[in-house]
Amino acid sequence: MTSELSTTFDPAEIEARWYRHWEETGGFRPERPDAEAFTIVNPPPNVTGSLHIGHALDNTLQDVVIRYERLRGKDALWVVGTDHAGIATQMVVERQLEEKQDKRTNYSREEFVDKVWAWKAESGGKITHQLRRLGCSMDWSREQFTMDPHFTKAVLRTFVDLYNDGLIYRDKRLVNWDPKLKTAISDLEVEQQTIPGSFWHFKYPLADGVTLDSGQDYIEVATTRPETMLADMAVAVHPSDERYKSVVGKHVILPLTGRRIPIVADEHADPELGSGAVKITPGHDFNDFEVGKRAGFAPAEMLNMLDGDANVCQTADGLVPEEFIGLHRFKRDGVDGARELVVQRLKEQEYLIPHVVRTKHDEVQMLDAEPRQIATPFGDRGGVAIEPWLTDQWYVDAAKLAEKPIKDVRDGTIEIVPKSWEKTFFNWMENIQPWCVSRQLWWGHRIPAWFGFSPLVFETQDDSEGSMWKRLADEPEEVFVAESEDGVILKATEFYRNHCPPQFTVDVELRDAVGHKRNGDHFTIYLKRDPDVLDTWFSSALWPFATLGWPDASPPVTPAKAGVSGDSTHTPEMPASAGMTYLEKHFPNSLLISGFDILFFWDARMMMMGQYNMGEAPWPRLYLHGLVRAADGSKMSKSKGNVVDPLGLIDQFGADALRFFMAAMESQGRDIKMDEKRVEGYRNFATKLWNATRFCQSNGIGRSTTIKAPTARLAANQWIIGEVQTCVEELDRAMADLRFDAAANAIYQFTWSKFCDWYLELIKPVFAEGADPEAMPAVETRAVAGWALDQILVMLHPFMPFITEELWHAQGERQYDLIVASWPNPRAAVSKDATDAIDWVIDLTTNVRSARNELGIPPGAKLAAYVPHASDLAASTIARSSAAIERLARLTPVTIGEAPAGPAMQVTAQSGSGAGDVFVIPLAGIIDVEAEKSRLEKALAASDKEAKSLGGRLSNPNFVERAKPEAVDKAKADFAHHTAEVERLKAALERLG
Repeated sequence: MTSELSTTFDPAEIEARWYRHWEETGGFRPERPDAEAFTIVNPPPNVTGSLHIGHALDNTLQDVVIRYERLRGKDALWVVGTDHAGIATQMVVERQLEEKQDKRTNYSREEFVDKVWAWKAESGGKITHQLRRLGCSMDWSREQFTMDPHFTKAVLRTFVDLYNDGLIYRDKRLVNWDPKLKTAISDLEVEQQTIPGSFWHFKYPLADGVTLDSGQDYIEVATTRPETMLADMAVAVHPSDERYKSVVGKHVILPLTGRRIPIVADEHADPELGSGAVKITPGHDFNDFEVGKRAGFAPAEMLNMLDGDANVCQTADGLVPEEFIGLHRFKRDGVDGARELVVQRLKEQEYLIPHVVRTKHDEVQMLDAEPRQIATPFGDRGGVAIEPWLTDQWYVDAAKLAEKPIKDVRDGTIEIVPKSWEKTFFNWMENIQPWCVSRQLWWGHRIPAWFGFSPLVFETQDDSEGSMWKRLADEPEEVFVAESEDGVILKATEFYRNHCPPQFTVDVELRDAVGHKRNGDHFTIYLKRDPDVLDTWFSSALWPFATLGWPDASPPVTPAKAGVSGDSTHTPEMPASAGMTYLEKHFPNSLLISGFDILFFWDARMMMMGQYNMGEAPWPRLYLHGLVRAADGSKMSKSKGNVVDPLGLIDQFGADALRFFMAAMESQGRDIKMDEKRVEGYRNFATKLWNATRFCQSNGIGRSTTIKAPTARLAANQWIIGEVQTCVEELDRAMADLRFDAAANAIYQFTWSKFCDWYLELIKPVFAEGADPEAMPAVETRAVAGWALDQILVMLHPFMPFITEELWHAQGERQYDLIVASWPNPRAAVSKDATDAIDWVIDLTTNVRSARNELGIPPGAKLAAYVPHASDLAASTIARSSAAIERLARLTPVTIGEAPAGPAMQVTAQSGSGAGDVFVIPLAGIIDVEAEKSRLEKALAASDKEAKSLGGRLSNPNFVERAKPEAVDKAKADFAHHTAEVERLKAALERLG
């Protein structure tokens, strides 16, 4: 029994009701233990995040795929969860403390972490509720969090294994240091900003009486960062630069510090830039770091002149003048910093080379520096300039781990879609740098490493102390890595016992500082745990398999309870299938959908960790979509004020409309331009389907009882069955190729044009007043129309889940929800003669309506028509379907034979075989032919003139290159419009003869 639909379509009420129903009834994870698995994982959003337009695109595409595969009978699992977002989350909680005149350092580490867990329980995960509003059919019953106990176990296991295999190590290298957050950050968290700056030129005096060939006793260097000269270690010149060949290998005396530094030949120096000589500060510049290594400086020897707050500190050689110690690197709060004092002192000591400019009056003006716009890296969260800083950090040997993923993509084990991204992938992976995985935070996965004295030597003393252990001061600390405290104590105890004479015993204790204590013949060794945590990309790299239970074969547990770190009370049931564990069935995943912007930060690292931990690629296909941009094509940003809120669009147009827009506009990785009018158009599409269903209900058309197409004899019914089959095939091809735009277009065109515009019009006479509702035509048509509407609802469901589920149930009582229905499988043979006849009538009607519109003939006016040479298809269709031709094309009578003399228009109807039947339609008495010709000729002349003018403007490089982009776009659109108008008006004139 059908449920009568209201006259208006209200998305909000429908969305809330159906989502709640799906989640409560387990619709997002139907248990199909014997079915083929289809598994995807969502890129885990930050637990601090909220839904932005990029999330809307990314998750819509994933939901389209998972709903499609679920309808096809797969055991479809969409793994969902959030990332603990170390920096972002710690900042949120610290900001809350600041609002209360409090700060993190007022608490112990454990107390602060408890506050973060409390925040997560109360406010974290806002985005997961917003994903529900979008309609994402994720398996919420097994929602994951990267700080869950089972996930922490996976992280620790991976770190320890990598360390034991020599693939994780500590090293002194440059990192992106955020002086405000006081932590290293990843490249992804660095954004380039162009800010006003200066380009200074200085004299570096040559040592030992050496001069250039020109007789000059100094080398001129240019820099945008004069303050770092306090830690300069070399001056670089290009090997081919004739000006400096004679002094390569010689030295300069660094002003202010007196440091003697070498002149080195390196291709990093650009002979065309500045003086061609470059100051090298390997401890504070990424390029200089590489130059320094090539010049023979070990990282441990490189000088560091800044502390974690970016204040000047003494370098290892003790040559920084005392007046600079403690100064901030830049001017701050109106107080000059190290930069200003360095420039001042160099100027006073006549090492500054002024920048000479001439005014418009040809006057000479001397400036301390050349004003420039400088590209400067900033932390995206701290908001201050990033400092390249030389520190000890933990690194992953990414080059080694990248080898197998590179091979996987090359041999096709992993397919990247679109393929154009492969070149970028190879370029990055084949030149990959060590991956810094340590962060100086309290919130996150603490690095499972402890430090102790190393080496420890046993010495005999002459005093009363007798024998003792002594640490050699120039040796590094020993590192112990294990998954647990018990494990590290066992490792350390064994290590120190091996270094201790037999008569001594050893205990190991975990303390806050490295040390040891002797009591008679017993030594107690104190180990200190590394205070750092792991980069969140390290844990999220394990997402495809850690979320499925790895490293255990058993299922993962649910997220930790509110405010309790590492506690869990329930393990959800995760059924095995055919003897397979949950992990075995769902790993490798089937597909990953991701924005191209995290190809290296997340996707490539999952490839590395999948091969390392699981011995295989984490998925066979990687789909990279583009970005959602503003309507003018610019990148969205809060500063520009062009950010679009997807929740606002959902409130305005409904989730289904936004989802359909995202899918329809996604074309193999190309960026999407936001267009609210298109979203509104898809809301209208949903309304059209709603009204079409109401029409069906009003004519007794309800749900179908079969997946297979009903038997049909009427041409219109056979035609719609054939069109369903064609649409299913188009959809399947598009989804196989991950062409979301093609899939959306296929179901859109079928629903709007074939079903609503044509089929419902074709069958209206069957239900006309006076027709027998129990006659064969009506009975058959109700069955076919109900079946066709059901197929639409199933095919459209992945794109518009809410309205389709509502209409599915409105059409009659169902044994199951649409979300777990079966994908269409018409299995029907239809008569080609019947479908060709309908196609012929549709083509004729379309062309007649177009011709009427061009000539201003009222759409309701009935016109006589003649077919001088009718094809067999035309003759048979005219004989059998004259009523349909009259009602749709408004042609009556239709005569097979020659038309009478006089003005007429000609219209062609195309048959399935490709031949065209020409209809001659007399116009005498219908319109004033001469007046119409005059009108059309004037309009043609106007459009032709405008098209030529616009064409000339667009062919002018000065206009295209210098005009505002929006002006160029408008000119192109106007040109296309007038060009099309010219063709249309010419065709209309030709019709008049």
